[in-house]
Amino acid sequence: MEKEKIIEQEMFSRAIEFIPKRYPKGWGAVAIVRTEDNRFLSSVAIETANSSVILCIETGAMAEAHKFNVRVTHCLCVVRDDENSPFKILSPCGVCQERLRFWGTEVKVGVTTHDHSLKFVSLNDLQPYHWTNAFPTEVLEHFGNPRISNK
Repeated sequence: MEKEKIIEQEMFSRAIEFIPKRYPKGWGAVAIVRTEDNRFLSSVAIETANSSVILCIETGAMAEAHKFNVRVTHCLCVVRDDENSPFKILSPCGVCQERLRFWGTEVKVGVTTHDHSLKFVSLNDLQPYHWTNAFPTEVLEHFGNPRISNK
């Protein structure tokens, strides 16, 4: 099994092992990010009665990577509707795609597929017409992370 597939399968395994522990009954979700130094960081959505303050499932893990100043290489979000439902992979929303681009366009993300298979694509492949293509890399680097690229 090639290295990428091993990483992707490891992330999925960690996700489906975690969800029943954290959410024994009902809905459950977890995000796993992998960093360039081979850490697997996880996070869950903050559940609150005030839906306007809820954050995406991936946010906590991305913040951890940023805290440790390590580059994210992969991101996966897995959910289930209840304890009897199959696990589903959710493609990152547009906001999370923007957050992940902090680490560059080659970050691999798990995506939703018709056949429910485990599939990762780069942010560049997910958003080939991203707005940053309108600017030279030097302009984007001005806004923070020099790892950003607009390939």
